[in-house]
Amino acid sequence: MRTTAILAPLLACATPCLAQTAPTAPAAAPVQADKAFRDRVNQLPDLLNGKGDYDAAFADGFRAQVSKAQFDAVSKQLQASAGPYSDLQRLEATTPWSGIVTVEYRDALVSMRISVDPAGDHRIIGLLVQGMTARETTLDAVEAALKALHGRSGYALARLGDGAPQLLRQHHADHAFAIGSEFKLVILAELIRATNAGERRWDDLVTFDGSALPGGGYRGKPAGSKASLRELATQMISISDNSATDILLATLGREKVEAMLPVVGIADPARNRPFLGTGEVFKLKTIPALRDRYLAADETGRRALLEGAVAATPITQVNGALFAAGKPLSIDTLEWFETPADCVRVMDWIRRNTEGPAGKDARAVLSKNPGIPPLAAGKWQFVGYKGGSEPGVIAMTLLLQGKDGGWYVLSARWNDTAQDVEQGRFAGLVGKAAELAAPPQ
Repeated sequence: MRTTAILAPLLACATPCLAQTAPTAPAAAPVQADKAFRDRVNQLPDLLNGKGDYDAAFADGFRAQVSKAQFDAVSKQLQASAGPYSDLQRLEATTPWSGIVTVEYRDALVSMRISVDPAGDHRIIGLLVQGMTARETTLDAVEAALKALHGRSGYALARLGDGAPQLLRQHHADHAFAIGSEFKLVILAELIRATNAGERRWDDLVTFDGSALPGGGYRGKPAGSKASLRELATQMISISDNSATDILLATLGREKVEAMLPVVGIADPARNRPFLGTGEVFKLKTIPALRDRYLAADETGRRALLEGAVAATPITQVNGALFAAGKPLSIDTLEWFETPADCVRVMDWIRRNTEGPAGKDARAVLSKNPGIPPLAAGKWQFVGYKGGSEPGVIAMTLLLQGKDGGWYVLSARWNDTAQDVEQGRFAGLVGKAAELAAPPQ
């Protein structure tokens, strides 16, 4: 399933994301941007509006990775999610030739990391969309916007403690939604359980058997290739790698993962049995004969189909164009389903079972991709994240530790069986909610 970091991979950048941990050294003097760098930044409005000279503004290396057509497509996607371009709000230089620029749209603020070549004619060598933040200024306004989305939406903000999570804000918190790749948190939970119990170690190596896999970094790897459980889990959570996910599910065992469903707090575990891998879902959604047989069967029959006809169907028969078309595919029947309150309990279980030094491996996996813009993430001491999306589906769940030490979960989702959802707009609202929900520092 596609991840919720929809826009970030579409523009190339050579620089890493900002770290979440605040520096302990004394604050340095503000960096002054070179005038030629500022001049390039000031050309962004025309470029983002399809004007300006693309070839003259961007270096050859950048244009080799991102064509003008691709750049224009991303610009249109930004405007579809955030409304028309409004203004360049500010530039925060990190070096004289790079920094973070905040671009103001009608409905959102978009953070972009930009780098300019200090030599020659100072063309842009890196541009990365880092996140989108909604323009709403209060949690009440964010909630109203979430409730007004077409289709159905739901969310829960909860404070965690020694007892059951305390819901602070909620809307359809007990309604089951399709969640896309958020299901991967249950696989992570089984890995946490197994490593805590001494049954497995994070550095255990998995040997690939050469089985066909869905898209991801391990697809096409020859039999005999190896990867550690830590590496596979990191890829599964941080970039939602589907090939890593299916390797982990097969390695840990479908039955073991299913057994975790009630343990981590899923209220209706039967709806997620059999617990599907990504390759299986792709086949079922896009091959009508398999889909119809599967939906007509009971749980026993479905398991038999997974072991038989579904397993025997080559992954190459998946029609990826159906997902690319942007129309929801059986999201009310062939999916993973959890309520916002379920995901609150899942994250609470992960929090409880990763306390102390033994939990550092799992928390490192969960926090590698914060899922929200740096401004929002910087309000918190710890940000763990998993999201998921496909046409008609987006879901985001955050495990958050305030700088006062308190723990929270923010979980939100949006489904529409009739049309695709505006993922950037939703991500902006969730990021803004995370920013506004942070305890006072």
